[in-house]
Amino acid sequence: MIKIYTDGACKGNPGPGGWGAIIMGIEGKVEIHGGDRDTTNNRMEMTAVIEALKNINQQSDCHLTVFTDSTYVLKGMTEWIAGWKKNNWISSTKKPVKNKDLWLILDLLVSKYDIDWVWVKGHSGHPENERADSLANIGVDELL
Repeated sequence: MIKIYTDGACKGNPGPGGWGAIIMGIEGKVEIHGGDRDTTNNRMEMTAVIEALKNINQQSDCHLTVFTDSTYVLKGMTEWIAGWKKNNWISSTKKPVKNKDLWLILDLLVSKYDIDWVWVKGHSGHPENERADSLANIGVDELL
């Protein structure tokens, strides 16, 4: 089983942003981060998960638990995405789904794994979430 902790950050929304992730598995712990000069917080939250999934060197039958403090990512993956796909990426408000490009990538990546999605309250002292937040802010700071 692999545990992934993710977070995104943005200085302004939109503005420069960063993402961070911690991947914990049988091979140990890996920390990754990055950023984008012109983005939004939601895009960075999604990018953190995408980049973590891209960095997993396990077979597709492994079980993952993804921890996020983003209800946007959590609900997107557990509640909304099936309807978006059914409705040709049109939201319940009859508008195109925001961040469709990232949702398509995320949908493809998650199809390879058995994933449990877990929400954690941000900035509440959860050690791995706090570290993922720090990594996301490093991603922003490296751009400034």
